[in-house]
Amino acid sequence: MTDIIKMQFNNPNDFEQKLYDFKIIFAYHSGKIENNKITFHDTRDIFENGKVTGYTGDLKTLFEIENQKTCYEFLKPYILDKKDLDIKLIKKVQYELTKGTYDEHRYNINKERPGEFKIHDYVTGVNEVGSNPKDVENDLNELLDELNNSQINDHFIAGVYFHARFEHIHPFADGNGRTGRTLMNYYFMIHNIAPVIIYNEDKQEYYEALEKFDTLDELKPLINFIKKEQIKTWDKKQSNNSKNINTFLLED
Repeated sequence: MTDIIKMQFNNPNDFEQKLYDFKIIFAYHSGKIENNKITFHDTRDIFENGKVTGYTGDLKTLFEIENQKTCYEFLKPYILDKKDLDIKLIKKVQYELTKGTYDEHRYNINKERPGEFKIHDYVTGVNEVGSNPKDVENDLNELLDELNNSQINDHFIAGVYFHARFEHIHPFADGNGRTGRTLMNYYFMIHNIAPVIIYNEDKQEYYEALEKFDTLDELKPLINFIKKEQIKTWDKKQSNNSKNINTFLLED
């Protein structure tokens, strides 16, 4: 795809400069898709100041925002080193994104743990997709074998395919959406492709594109959607930053 936006990082400072706004806005939207209590205000405070002031919400929401920040920091050296995805890294990303956030039923009754593959089956979407728990690791290894194939010549399509298959496998008891979106961007960045924000206001189209893959094995709707979101991501980045922030604050 010739019209995909490319991005390279020369060093840690270059990385931070290029992704300074992106990391906050991505964390906000990726979290808000699944948790309406997340606000841009609190997300920005945690990323920029390491704390929030006057917070009156539940602790799970605060943990989810903080986890987005720690996951970003954790992945930074791996992205710069262009480390291939593997099972260990996938588990670590999911752990960083979900630690302290599992509900009582999952944690105490079902004995599920962040950073570990699901023990039980969970209904996922109208089509109840998801690998059987005993098949999760094998299904992910097969996906990684496809993904890390040196013959791939279109890493944008490969990254979108990975996201669709990852969500179809649904390897964890919780946090699969946040993990899948983070890992897709990870794959993009280690192949010099600009990462993507999936905007909360576009989530219905996002879910419908994933459902097309689940039911009809059609990847093109998701490819087109992610491509459109990438353009939207970096067009916003190039516009006035104060306008962007005011827009997000109005959503809260």
